[in-house]
Amino acid sequence: MVDNHAHTTFSDGVLSVEQLIAQVTARGVRPSVADHCSGDVRGALHTVDDVRVYLDEIERHDVLRGGEFCWHDSLWRELPDDLAARFTHRIGSLHGIFLPNGNLMHAFYSPWPAGLDPQAYMDAHVDNVEAFAAEMPVDILAHPTLLPMKLRKMPLEELWTEPREERAVAALARAGIAFEISNRYRPHERFVRRAADAGVRISLGSDGHTAEQVGQLAWPRELAARVGVREDELFDPLVHGGRAR
Repeated sequence: MVDNHAHTTFSDGVLSVEQLIAQVTARGVRPSVADHCSGDVRGALHTVDDVRVYLDEIERHDVLRGGEFCWHDSLWRELPDDLAARFTHRIGSLHGIFLPNGNLMHAFYSPWPAGLDPQAYMDAHVDNVEAFAAEMPVDILAHPTLLPMKLRKMPLEELWTEPREERAVAALARAGIAFEISNRYRPHERFVRRAADAGVRISLGSDGHTAEQVGQLAWPRELAARVGVREDELFDPLVHGGRAR
């Protein structure tokens, strides 16, 4: 079992690579480092040169080499093929989505636009999932149910209606992108079951940034088992990674 999504001091985590490896391994989980590679995340790897230095360092360690790229940011488009091939897996995140008027709605810090109906936002969000899946060369969609702050107290099942889930799952299935069960931003079971039933591979990720968080996969693992995904079917970067290669 692999924690495919965890962060170090290379971006916004508090652990060194060595500390992350030790902490995750002690929990009986295979570690990976998947730091933010984005010009739009504070403390992230902002440039191609930053990514090169990052890979040079983590290749010195016995650890899987991931990176978390923002769909709305340009860095993933700038990455040369030789550098992209050094990752064992790449993760795509919808930390920001483009509204129909072209404005960016960021999940963490954008104010809610006056007059924007939550259901209209969700339609735009699913439009972005489809565009992301069609264009972005990644292996995993991180925290698929992450939404802007204003919506986080609303039931996920009411925002992620079944037709919206069907569209998102179909887009991931067409692209061969795995659906992450995030321990930090926990998806509802109906969505995970729909993805698994459609043949979308399931990935487990702590999205850990601290010693207490990294490698914590008990809840994602239990949910995967509940929807019928065997442990040997879970996303493994050494078996299923490298969608773009």
